[in-house]
Amino acid sequence: MKIKSLIFLGIVQSCLFLNAQVKSVDPVEYVNPLMGTQSLHNLSNGNTYPAICRPWGMNFWTPQTGKMGDGWAYTYTAEKIRGFKQTHQPSPWMNDYGQFSIMPVTGKLVFAEDERASWFSHKAEVSKPYYYSVYLADHDVTTEITTTERAAHFQITFPENEKSSIVIDAFDKGSYIKIIPSENKIIGYTTRNSGGVSENFKNYFVLVFDKKFLTNSTWIDKVLSADKLEAEGKHVGAIIGFRTKKGEKVNVKIASSFISFEQAELNLKNELANASFEETVSQSKTEWNKVLGKIAVEDTNEDQLKTFYSCLYRTVCFPQKQYEINKDGDIVHYSPYNGKVLPGYMYAGTGFWDTFRALYPLLNLVYPSINKEMQEGLINDYKEGGFLPEWSSPGFRNVMVGNNSASVVSDAYMKGLRGYDINTLYEALQHGANNEGPMDAVGRKGVQYYNTLGYVPYDVKINENAARTLEYAYDDFAIWKLAKALDRPKKEINLLEKRMMNYKNLYNPSVGLMSGRNKDGSFPANFNPFKWGDAFTEGNSWHYSWSVFHDIQGLIDLMGGEKNFTAKLDDVFTMPPVFDDSYYGAVIHEIREMQIMNMGQYAHGNQPIQHMIYLYNYAGEPWKTQYWSREVMNRLYKPTPDGYCGDEDNGQTSAWYIFSAMGFYPVCPATDEYVLGAPLFKKTTLQLENGKQLIINAPNNSETNKYVNELKWDNASHSKNYINHFDVLKGGELNFDMTSSPNLKRGTTKEAYPYSYSNSK
Repeated sequence: MKIKSLIFLGIVQSCLFLNAQVKSVDPVEYVNPLMGTQSLHNLSNGNTYPAICRPWGMNFWTPQTGKMGDGWAYTYTAEKIRGFKQTHQPSPWMNDYGQFSIMPVTGKLVFAEDERASWFSHKAEVSKPYYYSVYLADHDVTTEITTTERAAHFQITFPENEKSSIVIDAFDKGSYIKIIPSENKIIGYTTRNSGGVSENFKNYFVLVFDKKFLTNSTWIDKVLSADKLEAEGKHVGAIIGFRTKKGEKVNVKIASSFISFEQAELNLKNELANASFEETVSQSKTEWNKVLGKIAVEDTNEDQLKTFYSCLYRTVCFPQKQYEINKDGDIVHYSPYNGKVLPGYMYAGTGFWDTFRALYPLLNLVYPSINKEMQEGLINDYKEGGFLPEWSSPGFRNVMVGNNSASVVSDAYMKGLRGYDINTLYEALQHGANNEGPMDAVGRKGVQYYNTLGYVPYDVKINENAARTLEYAYDDFAIWKLAKALDRPKKEINLLEKRMMNYKNLYNPSVGLMSGRNKDGSFPANFNPFKWGDAFTEGNSWHYSWSVFHDIQGLIDLMGGEKNFTAKLDDVFTMPPVFDDSYYGAVIHEIREMQIMNMGQYAHGNQPIQHMIYLYNYAGEPWKTQYWSREVMNRLYKPTPDGYCGDEDNGQTSAWYIFSAMGFYPVCPATDEYVLGAPLFKKTTLQLENGKQLIINAPNNSETNKYVNELKWDNASHSKNYINHFDVLKGGELNFDMTSSPNLKRGTTKEAYPYSYSNSK
């Protein structure tokens, strides 16, 4: 009996020790930057690259397996590394700007990317947000990287070799480089970009080495010139060489600037100065733990912890800081809109069509001071570009639809952000909502039709017209909310209130879904709700019909009541994943990702339908939200190279997971409500910027206990299907009683339903 007791005690102590280990590990150590990197053009498992960076840093660094100019900069299945690239790429589809690379080599002097490339193995690779290391087998070299916001520190370990070299590639499309041997320094600039910049765009860089150069060479295109210290042309680079001893470490400190060589030098001095490699690693790790530690989750499922923090890491990468600190300590930026250096903040690298849904609401909840800077940056975007960007990389890019800057601006203000010029931003929203921009994806394409007919017609040669209409209507709601908060004139408010109901004009009663509509008011014949594209954007009618974020009750009424509505929601999951790809002429990757996930027509790999799971809360069946949110978290997210079910998209798909794992989701940004699901972890602690804590307890949570039997806010029963943002900011405890079978009574009355415009009058 005594032996059994001792054994039992030992088991208990071991379990406590393991649990303590899970709780005590730094959150950044759970992050896998390789999550989502096993992707192809025709099938995305994230379309990410391992970003070695600081949160929202101006410059990222990544190992480069793809060729120069390839948007797929790093793919997990690649065999060779061509270099280590400074990158600002938000997406492979948007490609990069301001990029250049370095690559250590030994032996023969090679500089072309295919010749210098080296085999590598993931078994000899370490990837962390704050540190990266890899063994380059063909050169017998280990490369280590750590970063600051605008600078990077490389530590390169060479073998004993008479001809050790480092290649600096300034890339094609116009570049310049200069070797300064007396200072162990190289300077240069790259102009390579994918659009969204002014004609004078340059990314200036400086590299400082801790070892004297034995040889110096530059090249232009394919011609190498020994001892020539300067080169300018279409594609230039430099090679510096030295003798090395076995295990000798060569340190390289690198910084860049969009402003000037002098500013690049200043960025290097300000951010790296005399810091050692180890010190910068430590500082970066501390910064990542500070940012990721704002949400502390506790559980024994380590894979889910890894998934959570890997997703949280992605949510704080983009948009990137585009501003710098000048010699006087002032915040300044290079404007991609007019090419001038101007005062103030600027951020870039996000598409609001994706990120208005959950990424920006997450910032407003967890990192509001950062989003305040972003709002100030938007003011500068408007002043310098004449419109707000809907996709910035770094300036205007002509991709996607909608006018969703309205949501990003309104949600921030409605969630309590203050201290910036909201009236100028409101002016920007009105301007964008009533004008076509300099390109289709800026302002509102088809605005004259929308403002007169109440929709963008199907037959006037404006692509994705139904998607535009539905998003414009929601965007009008977001502006309406802000207009009321700013006490704008009644006539202005009333017009927005009328236009936000335009979604009703696309409801096609013959099919019970949204569809395109002709200019004469008729609906197109032979409408196929499974047809991707055409009237919709990267989806079909079954995906876009739910895009009435602000008035789900109105949508329920159109669809014939709650039972019909929830039956249609159920159909999304039970129908086969059939599709019509005739608009594209081929199966696009978003279609394929829906098809293979075994969740019917539910296409979580793209954004339009991601909120749909939470709509059961508006129609008396919240337990189905609880079920399906858990299914999606468990089945479609893994902390692995193939860990996403489609494009990660600058934090949006990750933000869905973060919110859902906490147990709630912002279905309608610009309102102050989060719609409830069910938490994933046994305990989550949200550390708010105001010093308060929201603690989410679900001690009975398990694989089977996925349903909410009862919810208590502190000690009081909470019967609503939503929680309020400003109540969350007060802190407190949400206590979920989780069970294995659904509670079919909780949350079934209209008093429990979240906000809908039709119920608010």
